[in-house]
Amino acid sequence: MKKLCVMGLGYIGLPTAVIFAKHGFNVHGVDINPSVINKLKNKELHIEEHGLKEMLIEVIETGRLTFSTEPVKADAFIIAVPTPINKDKTANLNYVKTATEMIVPNLEKGNLVILESTVPPRTVEHIMIPILKKSGLSIGDELFVSHSPERVLPGRIIEELILNDRIVGGINEKSSQLTAELYQIFVTGKIHITDATTAEMVKLMENIYRDVNIALANEFARIAERVGFNVWEAIELANQHPRVNLHMPGPGVGGHCIAVDPWFVIEHAPEESKLISLARKINDSTPFHVANVIEKYVKDIEKPIISLLGLAFKGNVNDIRESPSLKVIELLRKKGFQLKIYDPYINQHIEGKVNDVKEVAKGSDLLVILTDHHIFKEIDFKMIKGLMRRQVVFDTRHILNKGQLESAGYHYIELGSPLSMYNCDKQICFSLIDH
Repeated sequence: MKKLCVMGLGYIGLPTAVIFAKHGFNVHGVDINPSVINKLKNKELHIEEHGLKEMLIEVIETGRLTFSTEPVKADAFIIAVPTPINKDKTANLNYVKTATEMIVPNLEKGNLVILESTVPPRTVEHIMIPILKKSGLSIGDELFVSHSPERVLPGRIIEELILNDRIVGGINEKSSQLTAELYQIFVTGKIHITDATTAEMVKLMENIYRDVNIALANEFARIAERVGFNVWEAIELANQHPRVNLHMPGPGVGGHCIAVDPWFVIEHAPEESKLISLARKINDSTPFHVANVIEKYVKDIEKPIISLLGLAFKGNVNDIRESPSLKVIELLRKKGFQLKIYDPYINQHIEGKVNDVKEVAKGSDLLVILTDHHIFKEIDFKMIKGLMRRQVVFDTRHILNKGQLESAGYHYIELGSPLSMYNCDKQICFSLIDH
């Protein structure tokens, strides 16, 4: 195989196309968004990923990577399109269906079709294969099909595409073999062979594990508010046990994977996924809890100004998909609060967004950390202290140094903090016990 066609040029499809081209393949990248194609043809990125732009420019200049809004004939087709959820929490597979339908006229005997998108179980069997049969090719004999889900971390995608183990689930042995041989071109991790449905579930289970673990941590934080203990210290100490790995609480769960994928299982097995469903509800409710806590801290202040630091769903990335910060902002706006928002990683226009830390701190009554960007740890709080009307910091990510802030004259509160743990002015800090 020397010619690939990659359908979808987002956070997974584009790095995948680039890395195959880097390893000598002729790759044609397809995206239905013309602006994405135009940017890429001009060697410009529409996503931010460390090390990607340099590789993109190199493979374009060598002629091994081309782009358009339509697929072409190839030896293998990789589908890496979004799989969002609908408002009713069911999977939206329209992108997968469209991408599969688009490649059908280009399919030839011996071709390989790989789905990388994270999907509900039985998507390959019940959604893709009926569409691929329209090619007239015998599925499993003349046309080979696999699911090989991406398992990478935004910000480290290139590195993890190479180093991470790969799951390959073919519809038959030949499909798995061809898929494994293709990825062995650049994957140094182990390639694990299974069937398509098991591969679909492996990716879902990985993200569900994290979602349930985070929900447990968020529940512990709420228990800490009521009972009165340091939840962050307790989690750190509990994790000293060799068989315990508690995650950390926060303002909610975001990103395209963890906040979305559990619903794919709940949709198909609602009676059997009670724990998964409850974890989702806990994490989806957490931004509401954070907004209510914020309201308690400012409720006796006339026309309070609330400063929110962080729009991205996680630290050091420019990705706001499903970000809990956006929900917190929406809820606070509905309550009528004046908001100032700062995130140096996010370029798009958002109401209330300012360009620097001085502006976000000016006149503030409460500064809230919503995203764990490393740059927020470097803020000179002594410098901005005089800009703030009230020197109160609410840290939902446990990234700031409590001692240093209190020495600088701040009231410092963390998510999970009961009032009794802090020596706060009653006009500023309010009990979380009866939330």
